[in-house]
Amino acid sequence: MLKNKEIRKLCMYSVMISIIGITILWIIDWKAGIVAIAMVILLLSCFFLFTRKRYQDISKLAYYLASVYSGQPTMDIRDNVEGELSILKNDIYKVTLTLSEQSTLLKRDKQYLADTLSNISHQLKTPLASMFVMADLLNNPSLPKDKREEFLGKIINQLKRIEWLVTSLLKLSKIEVQSVIFKKELLSVKKMINKALEPLLVTMELKNQELSFSCKEDLFVYGDGNWTVEAILNVIKNGIEHTPAGGRITISCEETPLYTQIVITDSGKGISPEDAPHIFERFYKGKNAGVDSIGIGLAMSKTILQSQNADVFMESQIGVGTTFKIKFYKQMI
Repeated sequence: MLKNKEIRKLCMYSVMISIIGITILWIIDWKAGIVAIAMVILLLSCFFLFTRKRYQDISKLAYYLASVYSGQPTMDIRDNVEGELSILKNDIYKVTLTLSEQSTLLKRDKQYLADTLSNISHQLKTPLASMFVMADLLNNPSLPKDKREEFLGKIINQLKRIEWLVTSLLKLSKIEVQSVIFKKELLSVKKMINKALEPLLVTMELKNQELSFSCKEDLFVYGDGNWTVEAILNVIKNGIEHTPAGGRITISCEETPLYTQIVITDSGKGISPEDAPHIFERFYKGKNAGVDSIGIGLAMSKTILQSQNADVFMESQIGVGTTFKIKFYKQMI
C-alpha cells in the first residue's frame, strides 16, 4: 500500500498537519493535546484499515483479469453494493464476458474453416486420383483409339464433377457464414418450379421417367429467385437420381393459411429410417445413394430455405417412394 506514491504523499501531509494541530492544542492546554493525539491515532488507523481493504479488492480484480487472460473460465464477480469499486467490478465482468464470447466464436469459426477445408480435400482426392491414373494411361502411344476417347470422356466428366462440387461448397459456405444477402421479391411458385425443371428434363427423358406437375398460376411467395430455384432444383434432382428408369416424379403445390407448400414425390426405393435423420447433413450418403452422389444438394437446399423463412421436410417409405415438402411460411402480423 505504502509503495503507492500518492498514498505516501497523503500520509506525509496528514502527519504534518496532525503534528502542527497537536502542538498548537498542547500549547493551549496539555489535556486538549492528549485528546487530539488520541483522535489522530484513531483517524489514521481507520484510514489505513479502509485503504488496505480497497487494495485487497483491487488485488483480487487484478488476479481475476490475469486468470481470464490465461484462458480460464469467466467467473461472475458482480455485486449489488453501491460504490465506484462495485461499478468497476460490473464493468470488468461485462468486458471479460464479451471477450470470452468473442473468443468462443473465433474458435468455432476456425473449426468450421478447418472442417470445410478437410471436406473439400477429402471430396477432391478420389476424382483427382482417378484423373491421374487415366492421364498416365493416355501417355501410352499404343493405347487404342476407342480407349483413348473413353478415358478422355471420363476425365471431362470428373472435371465437371469437381467444378460442380467446388462451386456448391463455396455457395454453401457463403450461406452458412451469412455472407449472402438474400433478396426479398415476389416470386411465382409455378415459374420457379418450371425454371428448376429445365436442366433436369433431359435426364428424366434419358431415364424414361414420367413427370406429373400441377400448380396454380396465382401462388406467390417472397424470397430470392435464383437461390430458391437452386434449392427446389436440388430436391427434384435428388428425387430423379433415386428413382429407377421408368419411374414417376410428381410435383404439386398448395396453400394454407400458414404457408405455401411444394410437394415433390418420387417412386424410388425410399429412404431407410436409419438414414432419414441425416439426409440433410452435408456429405451424408445413405444406403441407397448413387455411386456419383456426394451428399451436398439436400444440405444446400435446407440451408437456402431456412435462410429465407422456409424449410424442407421429408417423408419416406421403403419400396414406395419419398416425399419432400418445401414450406414457405407466411409472415404473421
